[in-house]
Amino acid sequence: MNEKLIFTPSESQQALNLFRQLRNLMADSLQPADTKLVLDALRNAMQNNTLSRDVFGLNPVISALQTALIAAEEIGLRRDGILSIVLYTTVGNNSECINELRRTFGESVATIVDGLQRIHQLYKKSPVVESENFRNLLLSFAEDMRVILIMIADRVNLMRQIKDTPNTEAQHRVSQEAAYLYAPLAHKLGLYKLKSELEDLSLKYLEHDAYYMIKEKLNATKKSRDAYIERFIAPVQKHLEQAGLKFHMKGRTKSIHSIWQKMKKQQCGFEGIYDLFAIRIIIDSPIEKEKMQCWQAFSIVTDMYQPNPKRLRDWLSVPKSNGYESLHITVLGPENKWVEVQIRTERMDEVAERGLAAHWRYKGVKSGETGVDEWLNNIRTALEAGDDLQVMDQFRLDLYEDEVFVFTPKGDLLKFPKGATVLDFAYHIHSGVGNTCIGARVNGRVVPIREALHSGDTVEIMTQSNQKPKQDWLNIVKTSRAKSKLRLALKEARQKDGLYAKEMLERKFKNRKIELSESTMAHTIKKMGFKGASDFYKQIADEKIDVNEVIEKYIEVRDFDLNLNAPAPTRSAEEFNFDQHEQEKTRGNDDVLVIDRNLKGIDFSLAQCCHPIYGDDVFGFVTVSGGIKVHRTDCPNAPELRRRFGYRIVKARWSGKGASQYSITLRIIGNDDIGIVNNVTSIISKEEKIMMRSINIDSNDGLFRGNLVVMLEDTAKLETLIKKLKTVKGVKQVERV
Repeated sequence: MNEKLIFTPSESQQALNLFRQLRNLMADSLQPADTKLVLDALRNAMQNNTLSRDVFGLNPVISALQTALIAAEEIGLRRDGILSIVLYTTVGNNSECINELRRTFGESVATIVDGLQRIHQLYKKSPVVESENFRNLLLSFAEDMRVILIMIADRVNLMRQIKDTPNTEAQHRVSQEAAYLYAPLAHKLGLYKLKSELEDLSLKYLEHDAYYMIKEKLNATKKSRDAYIERFIAPVQKHLEQAGLKFHMKGRTKSIHSIWQKMKKQQCGFEGIYDLFAIRIIIDSPIEKEKMQCWQAFSIVTDMYQPNPKRLRDWLSVPKSNGYESLHITVLGPENKWVEVQIRTERMDEVAERGLAAHWRYKGVKSGETGVDEWLNNIRTALEAGDDLQVMDQFRLDLYEDEVFVFTPKGDLLKFPKGATVLDFAYHIHSGVGNTCIGARVNGRVVPIREALHSGDTVEIMTQSNQKPKQDWLNIVKTSRAKSKLRLALKEARQKDGLYAKEMLERKFKNRKIELSESTMAHTIKKMGFKGASDFYKQIADEKIDVNEVIEKYIEVRDFDLNLNAPAPTRSAEEFNFDQHEQEKTRGNDDVLVIDRNLKGIDFSLAQCCHPIYGDDVFGFVTVSGGIKVHRTDCPNAPELRRRFGYRIVKARWSGKGASQYSITLRIIGNDDIGIVNNVTSIISKEEKIMMRSINIDSNDGLFRGNLVVMLEDTAKLETLIKKLKTVKGVKQVERV
């Protein structure tokens, strides 16, 4: 229970005076029953102990009335905005009170108070306010733009009231928020006076010595500065009067904060800042003559003082996108000092000073996103629609509709596109968090990984060590960052699973004493319907394929490649007719294979598993079709053939002179040096009767591994080529595949 709020005698009188002042100021927009209803709400809140002093000991009713006066006088808010400021103090966090306000004061008041409630709840999450994300979240949370204007007015009032507080820690915190959050917001909204006041007060509380040093210097030079302004103005005033213009002139000194920033930027002392002030000529002109009379004044000033054409700023012919209109020119005044002169009308000055079109792009301040530009333009249009500002009652903020802003458990604020999920949040934190994510606690409630995020959510990711990324997660994540991290994780998982499955398969083959051939396995994988080995091994790792089934398929493919599958038909000797013509079939070239007792012309073919060439040590294997497959004696399938089908093995040797071209694959390994590929191909091109068919190089971590396919005649040519390739600088290993 809050301690009951008790007004001191001075506070009672102050509250009464403020209330009367506010009522008189708002008389034209208040409804007859408003005053009584507001007083009743305040009395009820005091009786129910819902009002309490803040950390600075300030009276909430007085603070609300002071804020309401700032909002009315400096910003121009009317009935709904002003009533909302006062009534917010009576509501607290009670949603039922919002419904009561809706019935009593209308939908608009209830909406604004609800927006103020939501933003104050954001602060309870201890956010880092020194970020653009929090500023954007604040804007997106305020459905009605007046909520932001009220927050700025409230912070201005708070900064005014805490100058003597003993609670310096809280004073510094609200000052930092004013500097990082509320001053930039006021600047973007064109509230120039309030922005300058927030910056000066935050400097006063945060950098006390710098503030008072500049203030004292300004006070010390005020007399001479005022005298100079008088000397500059006097002749200009005389000529303007002679021209028949109605006007007034004033000198505007730069804010203390602005001077301090310039001192730091230019790395100089106070005396090094020359443009401490600007002269403003404000003309009382009818709208149809505004431009003509401004240019007339410009002509008079530039006739008297030498202008700097490079410093002319014409926002009269083409106003700024936020509506700011003025002529700025820098002229060489008395004593050869450069002076900035601003020329505008009463209407233009009112708009600029009261924030309807401020310098939020002036002096290098960027507007940010295009959405902010359009939003601020809408504000200006709405405010200029009428003196009573009634159009503001229907104004809604529709900004950042494509973005959501969510909190980490520590209060950090992150931005995501609309539709982003818990899984996007997890991958934003870290790949490891995303890969093991099983869900999250959003505002204390457990939700799945596909749950969509909403602005203001506090998200705590839950992980589990045995969780692994899944392919269908790509349909859940929305951000490109999460998708790329997920794809990388899936690729690494496939590679890891592939290695595991490959090792397991090799162990099974070894246990069954079956020699594993890479070429036969590649053929087996294709026969089983897989386009690539990675998917094949992934399914083995996921136990979607039985290893024993793979082994049986491998044996079937191997036997088929060796023509061992079909049963040999039984033939009697009587059926055999010796056909000399068939015996003398050859390959149509000079390569002659002599088998056993110098029998020539036997139908033979070269085995694809070992690719023998002329000059290799070979043997023949009789196939069921009657032909002979020629294998190298060191063929990987040779041991199995000899063990199982020794009776079909026949001796073989090459005879005659090799003249055919044979395809040979060489594996080359070496250092990845510049020009090494050119050196390798250069050697091959210089060799007679050797033709390169293809080259495939893969480089990784400073090493390269490549396969080189060449056409040559015999092993003598092959050995010569290998020796020459090994002499290339950087080549470490050359071997026949």
